[in-house]
Amino acid sequence: MPFTATYSQYLYIGASLPNAGTTYPNVAPTVTSTTLSDTLDGNDNGSIGPGQQIAWSAAGGTVQLVGTTGTGDPVVWVVGPNSYYVLSNSAFPSFSPMGFTQSTYIMCFAKGTLIATPKGEVAVEALQVGDPVVTDGGVVPIKWIGRQTISTRFGPAERLTPVRFAAGSLGDGLPHTDLTVTADHGMLVDGVICHAGALVNGESITRVPLAEMGETYTVYHIETEAHEIILANGTPAETFIDNVSRRVFDNYAEFEALYGDVPEMEELPYPRAMSARQVPERLRAKLAGKAVA
Repeated sequence: MPFTATYSQYLYIGASLPNAGTTYPNVAPTVTSTTLSDTLDGNDNGSIGPGQQIAWSAAGGTVQLVGTTGTGDPVVWVVGPNSYYVLSNSAFPSFSPMGFTQSTYIMCFAKGTLIATPKGEVAVEALQVGDPVVTDGGVVPIKWIGRQTISTRFGPAERLTPVRFAAGSLGDGLPHTDLTVTADHGMLVDGVICHAGALVNGESITRVPLAEMGETYTVYHIETEAHEIILANGTPAETFIDNVSRRVFDNYAEFEALYGDVPEMEELPYPRAMSARQVPERLRAKLAGKAVA
């Protein structure tokens, strides 16, 4: 069935999309009930992706879904007058319209991911600021845990789509149980940080169908004082690195209250494979189960 979503207000943001990270304090949205429907995308499947046509009750002519903000509100483009809008049911005190373009990548764990601590594995959603986690160099406290709620109705940006690693898919019995992370989460494999999406092989490493995730799903990131490698379901994975704005997380205000402005982090000195073509051949062979010299 197609979906129709109702919003209490919408905000004109210009004739072109602003630069990533632009914020809009003290703006005055149009406050009126308005709806979006996916009846024009050609797929009667209850979801729509960026670039597809969408029906918006406040505008005639052609309207396309552009994407979503960091908090999941839809961004639409009214093609004729070349106007961009954000629709929401919450106030617009300050937000980044193109939240999914805030940076090149973002690293988050799905609910239920088991993180190694000195006292054993703990589900990521049960961890708290100050809890110790095991790293490849020892034990460090958690500085912050960010949460982001992702809507599946508007086709989340590719970097936020979930990737599932089947147990043992990374070799040496890792992960010890199925592991789900966002597509741009970096996994340390044989000395290379490989983004999860770059490792998808359609068999043991797959993209999770959004139908399995419900209307929304929540992802978590773990931040430590420095960029670290921690263990998720036994597998080495990176912590948050601040090349993405923390504003994309639902609980950013919590970080701001705790720390305010902080210095930039130094990234770990590992090579990074952000796409399939950047994954070294030796790793591709290993993950395909082939003999590696």
